Amino acid sequence: MAVKTREEYLAALKKMRPNIYKFGELIEDVTTHPATKRTVESHARAFDAANDPELQKMYTTTSIFTGEKIQRWNSMMQDDSALIQNMRFKRQNYRRTGTCTGAVCVGWNAMNVMWAVTEDMDAEYGTNYKERLKKWILHAEKEGLTVAGALTDAKGDRSKSPSQQAEPDTNLHVKEVREDGIVIRGAKLMICGTAAAQEIFLLPGSGYKDPDKDYVLACVVPRDIEGLTIVEARHPSDKRELEDTADVEVPSTGITQGWLLFDDVFVPNERVFMCGEAKYSGKAIQYFTANYRACIGGCVTGQGDVMIGASILMARANGLKTKTFMNKLVDMSINNTVTFGLGAGACALGFQHASGSFFADPHTAHTNKVMVATLPYEVKRLTQEIGGGIVETGCMPSYADVSHPEYGPFLKKCIKAGDCSAETRFKAARLSEWLTIGAGVPGCMHGGGSPDGAKLVVRFTTPMEEYADYARNIINIEEEVKDPGNK
Repeated sequence: MAVKTREEYLAALKKMRPNIYKFGELIEDVTTHPATKRTVESHARAFDAANDPELQKMYTTTSIFTGEKIQRWNSMMQDDSALIQNMRFKRQNYRRTGTCTGAVCVGWNAMNVMWAVTEDMDAEYGTNYKERLKKWILHAEKEGLTVAGALTDAKGDRSKSPSQQAEPDTNLHVKEVREDGIVIRGAKLMICGTAAAQEIFLLPGSGYKDPDKDYVLACVVPRDIEGLTIVEARHPSDKRELEDTADVEVPSTGITQGWLLFDDVFVPNERVFMCGEAKYSGKAIQYFTANYRACIGGCVTGQGDVMIGASILMARANGLKTKTFMNKLVDMSINNTVTFGLGAGACALGFQHASGSFFADPHTAHTNKVMVATLPYEVKRLTQEIGGGIVETGCMPSYADVSHPEYGPFLKKCIKAGDCSAETRFKAARLSEWLTIGAGVPGCMHGGGSPDGAKLVVRFTTPMEEYADYARNIINIEEEVKDPGNK
């Protein structure tokens, strides 16, 4: 089984049915269209790395099923070192692209989560979900698939459960169960990397009870399946990416977020791994968020590494020594290490499910999510502070103006500051701008779930009374000190 190449990946995308829209336009070829080619390039670089002698150890591994070499993002993670390799993989990918590669990330986690959950469901209900999943995983390994993952529903009125919504399509649900499969309908929103994905792994958006069992489904579908329409979200760099000078204005990489609209989509049984088993929907979310919120420490750290580098470039382009900002650069590195180290710690403190799947420690993983929603923004702020107003205020002219034959030379005189050229300072400033207020920004706050949700898990996994007993015993208090509760 050969590891897939960039060329094979791009050829596979070109063969897919066009079903992605942006600005009201159907995108015929995601590999060349200005709105999607950058996210495709970000993922193509992962295939380059998998075939690079120096990087392939990080980007490939051995299949536990066949013993053959496969892309790492199609592999089973069955010990703490595999989870930490997930983090290292993501950090390195960010260093190579400056942004997220969601189509080789969330689906990877989803299949490992469902490997455990299907075993539990099969044991209780006599289903054969795990055997179906294994066949699909072997297919994913063989084809080196990029697989996006979709959890977030439109949700509707947040005070109501899915079955109570006036509009049922705000949440993805099973409309019909047939002998040969299911028909699904509804929406999944803000799904990362779908334009670069070949398949999409769907999971329930939350833990549900029996009244909402129609919304409990896990399955995988081809990105171009009939009945699925994808609308790509608009982001701050859009205008620049569509300009003739786009390759100077923004990096050649990037990410997209898709709104997935399922209009009576048929999914055959062999691709269905959960259908109505409400009891296990919460378990799927528990496992997923633990791993995802641990490993996201690798994502934000990788981009933080690039922000440090961009800040150094800007300082020098501004005519200043790196030493001038050394304290700030060190603070940025510390923040990066906190999120990476907490994530790695969550992996190291994790546990193995009976199926073999390995999951991060929930308490530490969700604590990391709170840090991920905090510390990277300080790194961004410091990037802007070091770069100066040309980076942060949105005041820099377009490259079309900078290169204009009449007034461009005058603009270049104004842009040049240090020993490097005006064009180099322009590019360095655009990179810092892109990393902090443009399309390069990862979803630190709500990507992977809200920090408030993570704090709830931290609250429930902190044994408050046990800690109170530790303190009571140390000072020899024999009396039980009860919480007075509400008065």
